[in-house]
Formats: sequence, C-alpha cells, structure tokens
Amino acid sequence: MSLIYNKKAHFNYEVLETFDAGMELFGFEVKALRKEQGSLDGSHVTIRGGEAYLINAHIPSYQVGNAPKDFDRRRNRRLLLTKKEINTLSGLESQKGLTILPISVYNKGRKIKVEIAVARPKKKYDKREIIKKRDADREARRTLKNE
Repeated sequence: MSLIYNKKAHFNYEVLETFDAGMELFGFEVKALRKEQGSLDGSHVTIRGGEAYLINAHIPSYQVGNAPKDFDRRRNRRLLLTKKEINTLSGLESQKGLTILPISVYNKGRKIKVEIAVARPKKKYDKREIIKKRDADREARRTLKNE
C-alpha cells in the first residue's frame, strides 16, 4: 500500500529500473507518513560519498508543536541501500540524460520504504501522444456507456 505517490513521475519520465530502499527518519516523520502527509514532487536522489540521499522531499512533522524548532521539512534524508546498489546507481547517475527519482513511499511490515527509479525524461511529443491516447480511451468509454 502506497502512502505517498509521485503522480508526475510516470508522465514526465520513462522508468528504466527500480530499486527499494529504506529511509532514515525521525519518529514524528514516520507518524506523518503513516497519515499519508507529505509530497515527492520535485524531489530526486543523489549519490555523495558512497551514500544515497533523498533531496527536496516534503515530509512534515506529525504534530507541529512537538517538532524541534530547527526542523526542516525538506531536509536531505539518507537512503539505506547495499553497497552494490549504490555502486550501480552511481554508475547510472553519471550517464548523460539519466536521473534517479522517488516513485512512492510505502509500508513493508513495520518499516517505511521508498521506491526509487532510474529514469530518462520523456520528450514533449511522447507526452502529447500519451494525452491523445488517454483522451481517445476516455471518449470511447463515454460512447460505450451512453449506448
């Protein structure tokens, strides 16, 4: 079950490969995610110093009054991956035109995981084709429903 989903990821990017990673979070961030608060819009993953970080993901505190005064909702969060996965991701990240972005945050038992993907941005004409196909399917369903 997905707690947070990056709605624009599959529209704007062509997903090549996916990975599952754990996240280093505070307790009040975990509670907020379980209440499905937060957003992955505009966030991405970078590899620095042999570690992966989730950058610019908006995860609020569960209760604003109980959060520390210097808490940053868009702080960099460390992702928990194996060395082999980090090496694979760093190699793919260095290739021109590829980015690593989060697709969704979900529960796996008691743990909170993030699904990340290596993706290539789609061209404008690809997006137009998707919109045309979606509109044609919607129109076909509408005509079948009215008959």
